[in-house]
Amino acid sequence: MTTKIPVLPIAASAVVRALLAALSFVTHWLKALSRARRHRREAAALASLDRRMLADIGLNRADLRDAFSEPFWQDPTALLCERAGERRSNRSRLQPAHRSALPML
Repeated sequence: MTTKIPVLPIAASAVVRALLAALSFVTHWLKALSRARRHRREAAALASLDRRMLADIGLNRADLRDAFSEPFWQDPTALLCERAGERRSNRSRLQPAHRSALPML
């Protein structure tokens, strides 16, 4: 005697979709972790620069300390880019006023 068990194709596709979603999540997380590690290495290269070289790109040692105090999964270069951009915009706003204060020759 054989027993017929109804098989629903929906259940099989739901399992496949769940497995694909889990695989996608793990892949996304591993890529993000790899990217954060790469950016930490790039930021560590900035730590080898001296004070004047850092000032040329709009950073200082405190900015590096702040960037490396972030959790390891966060991108430290995002904070460094933000700080350098802030200093660049502040410098461009101050320069015209500074030029007008110079005596005419």
